[in-house]
Amino acid sequence: MRKVGICFHPQWPAAQAFAEEVKGALAPHVSEVWLTSAWDEGEARRNLEGTDLLICVGGDGTMLWAARLVILQHTLLLGINMGRLGFLAELTAEEALAKLPQILEGGFRIEERTLLHGEFLEATGAPAAEGGRYHALNDIMVGRGAPGRAVHVEARVDGKRLGHYRGDAVIVATATGSTGYLLSAGGPVLYPEAHELVLMPVAPHLATARALVLPSSAVIELRVTSEEKAILSVDGQVNKELGKGEGVRVFHSPHLARFLRLGSPLDYYAALSQRLKRTSEGGGQQ
Repeated sequence: MRKVGICFHPQWPAAQAFAEEVKGALAPHVSEVWLTSAWDEGEARRNLEGTDLLICVGGDGTMLWAARLVILQHTLLLGINMGRLGFLAELTAEEALAKLPQILEGGFRIEERTLLHGEFLEATGAPAAEGGRYHALNDIMVGRGAPGRAVHVEARVDGKRLGHYRGDAVIVATATGSTGYLLSAGGPVLYPEAHELVLMPVAPHLATARALVLPSSAVIELRVTSEEKAILSVDGQVNKELGKGEGVRVFHSPHLARFLRLGSPLDYYAALSQRLKRTSEGGGQQ
């Protein structure tokens, strides 16, 4: 590897301090190493071209930000977990420095994960003329815009009406997102490299409403039918207000997120079991 970037969660002093430590350890072995806050997207984009690996020091939120950042660059992502849960991170801070030589020598595999592409739909049904294009690693959601107010959402799959949901939200998630908000809402867990999508209502008015696993070819439209304002949320980090008739079209992105992994693919099951146990004991995603 010739050029390595490091981003860190800016509100965690320990994350920044450890990121500096990683930078110092890498500097003698690569041509260039750069460091930035995960909230300074402009600085990150100025350094991104030609970057072989982006190391994310923080939690899952830092990884979600980085995945959207590098989507057109095919840059590898490596997570170092400083949070409580870390479904996306490969390493803990305690083991990361010792693993750097293995990484620099190419002793890793690449795990490719599905991304979502979302298009904001105006009340006319047409995609927005400018902007309104989103990519998500976890999920795209249409949710209620005010506490205590249910959102009404019509869902269509491949142009056919699926149904009408009334509740807190409707989520479209990837396999990666199945261990995010979808998991908290009682959704299914998909294998990380699965390409299927999950459509699921959150706290629906009708108890019979259930999650639906859809093929990777599915095109999903969610449209607000209530008068109350709703929120379009992308990975829980990019939010846009929606009015009646507005919505989003979601489908499988042609791009993939590429994660650097050191262990066997079979290690996923033990890691999932451990992390789910920590979740049940009161841990949370960061």
